[in-house]
Amino acid sequence: MTEGPHSVPAAPAAPPAPTAGSGPAGEVRLVAVRDTALSVDEVLAAVASPGAGGIVTFLGAVRDTDGGRAVTGLGYSAHPSAEQALREVAAEAAAVEGVRAVAVVHRQGDLVLGDLAVVAAVAAAHRQQAFAACARLIDELKARAPIWKHQLFADGGEEWVGSP
Repeated sequence: MTEGPHSVPAAPAAPPAPTAGSGPAGEVRLVAVRDTALSVDEVLAAVASPGAGGIVTFLGAVRDTDGGRAVTGLGYSAHPSAEQALREVAAEAAAVEGVRAVAVVHRQGDLVLGDLAVVAAVAAAHRQQAFAACARLIDELKARAPIWKHQLFADGGEEWVGSP
């Protein structure tokens, strides 16, 4: 993290005392790669915490166009190490100051328009912390998780996104 007005102090501060029933601060509570429909309610329940003043969710859905081309469907393929990569980026998001809990679930397999491809949630003491941690989680997931998208287009074309 770069130095600035919101940077973490050089000396580690004692973690805040958890609120009764909230679990430890910065806890990664749910990480999964699944071939079944994702549940927003499950992810929200995983991050529930009485110490959270802000809960930010991100829902990534299959859209009908990409790069000006009509999309008819897509499939996600995940390397066996994908869940561990998700766990690592979730732990980094959980380390953001004020974060209480993190959860992220990603689909694999064939999806149709409107299906949820990823559901993530971050609960933090304050909304700014939750927004920052959730943005980091999704950005790092897209950059580092070995999950590849195979898009099918209405014009008969196809494209692999994120593959090596």
